[in-house]
Amino acid sequence: MTTLPVKQTIVLVHGAYADSSSWNGSIPALREAGHRVIAAANPLRGLESDGEYLRSVLDSIDGPIVIAGHSYGGAVMSHAADSNPNVTALVYVASFLAEPGESLVDLVEKFPGAQLGGAAQPVPYSTPDGGTATELYIDQEQFPALFAGDVDRAVAQQMAVTQRPLALAAFEAPATRAAWKTIESWVLLAAQDLAVPAELVRFMSERADAHLVEVDASHAVTVSQPGVVADLILEAAAKTAR
Repeated sequence: MTTLPVKQTIVLVHGAYADSSSWNGSIPALREAGHRVIAAANPLRGLESDGEYLRSVLDSIDGPIVIAGHSYGGAVMSHAADSNPNVTALVYVASFLAEPGESLVDLVEKFPGAQLGGAAQPVPYSTPDGGTATELYIDQEQFPALFAGDVDRAVAQQMAVTQRPLALAAFEAPATRAAWKTIESWVLLAAQDLAVPAELVRFMSERADAHLVEVDASHAVTVSQPGVVADLILEAAAKTAR
């Protein structure tokens, strides 16, 4: 009698200036393949706290898990998945694979091509302890070209309006965990990415000995080419099925 592999739960982690709806185009294919899918709400407040929040989501799941993270979401999943024996694969979509001690600022300054930061607008916000911190929005007029250059203009403008800001502290915080060191990883490189440039993604992927797939897309590849994204996630799930 042949034993069929157990389908994994696929957890999707959005990045900065986005929300879980950015995965909407990929979700049907993942579910049709028989996987349970959870699109987690990334708080975007701090790398450690965001990672601990995602870790609590993972701890609530029984059975094997595949995690896909877009952009900053990849840094968060690198923290959350570390030492979790249920996570079978990591999929970094136009994302960061940081070494412990590296911040996202450190990484984007390694190679030329990152233009999104120049359009970031700092806005103060109140913290629970009564203090003040800074969060970043992308200028709405520049958002379509810099974040979603291959997305329908009307859709990209809606994305600009509904963007969720990232706390500056999250961008500056050094990584303390790197789950990709022990969990098999896949990387989707978006060749037209102006946020996480192709040269940087290739460097991080090679350093991590990850499976690399390149696509001609903008940073918003989860929106512009959801089929490619879903295919890579399904490949990672199939190759690490237990």
